[in-house]
Amino acid sequence: MELDGEVGPGTRSSLSEIGRLFLKLGTIGFGGPAAHIALMEDEVVRRRRWLSREAFLDYVGATNLMPGPNSTELAIEIGRDRGGWPGLLVAGVSFILPAATIVTVVAWAYVRFGQLPASLAVLAGVKPVVIAIVAQALMRLGRTALRTVPLALLAAAAVVATLVGVNELIVLLSAALVAMLASAITGPTRGAPVASSGAFLAGGFSWQSVTTLGAFMTAPVISLGGLFATFLKIGAVLFGSGYVLLAFLRADFVERLGWLTERQLLDAVAVGQVTPGPLFTTATFIGYVLAGVPGAIVATIGIFLPAFVFVAISGPLIPRLRRSRVAGAGLDGVNAASLALMAVVTWQLGRAALVDVSSAFIAVASATLLAMRRVNSAWLVLAGGLAGVAVAALRP
Repeated sequence: MELDGEVGPGTRSSLSEIGRLFLKLGTIGFGGPAAHIALMEDEVVRRRRWLSREAFLDYVGATNLMPGPNSTELAIEIGRDRGGWPGLLVAGVSFILPAATIVTVVAWAYVRFGQLPASLAVLAGVKPVVIAIVAQALMRLGRTALRTVPLALLAAAAVVATLVGVNELIVLLSAALVAMLASAITGPTRGAPVASSGAFLAGGFSWQSVTTLGAFMTAPVISLGGLFATFLKIGAVLFGSGYVLLAFLRADFVERLGWLTERQLLDAVAVGQVTPGPLFTTATFIGYVLAGVPGAIVATIGIFLPAFVFVAISGPLIPRLRRSRVAGAGLDGVNAASLALMAVVTWQLGRAALVDVSSAFIAVASATLLAMRRVNSAWLVLAGGLAGVAVAALRP
């Protein structure tokens, strides 16, 4: 079989080729970042041979050094490799656009018809599945991030700090500083991933952005500027897992600003799960709910813009950052604290989602399927929606 668009590593591809590929991947990319990365590997390594497997893995590793949506950053990295700066923009926009468009349509329907019983029944079934998916991701990531007793203790301290109301960014940066100090005093931690140092440095940059944008985030009235600034901050500081997004969204939009209710946040996350493309298009949904189409646009640009910037500037720095033991230890601390944020937000959202026997059953069944076999999360979310409709139909 002839390979589609085969040109080989080290050459350039046309912008139309890059755009078509990532439009397709953004449209069919159900299942989260791991599924997105697998689809990209199949297309750019096996079928098109745009990259060698080694080069592809280098890019996967590089995106793990940065905050933001890793699979989107991987698309941007591949676009830059194949088409330079124009390719960087075309690949990123093409990968994001299908999901953002679909989510905007869903958000319009939610605002227009969201109070209809059938719509509520679907969401009632989807929300417990979302909780199960996040909990499963939390356990899976915990096996990697909390591999030593000190890191587990650091995560436990972060849980306590979060529960008593300490700002999530302070929790993350404090964990990084503690881990770096411990590494400087005691030497390298056994098994520490020295290839993960860049995200901590990006986190330091991001904290500066928080102080700059603080005035927007305390505004009592919804404004496009405040919406953009809040999502720009989230996109610039969020790393560890896309699911940590839930913690940041809840802290900013539910607790700090009061722009969303717990239920609306769960609805937004459910839509992000059931639609293809990056989970970060949850921001598109929230933007539309708060400020219509202009809100959807500025929220999407705000949360994804840092990914383009980080990919653009990261190339020359990555080899040096990989060799930094202390910075790598800082990221270990940040990852431990990120898992703590995930644990807290999973518990908080679970209280809002698991409200009766049927929702608890759906959550347990979903968690069991995820633990026993590899189930595509998109199909699981669809099944949860159908279960919600069935439960509503059986009620008197």
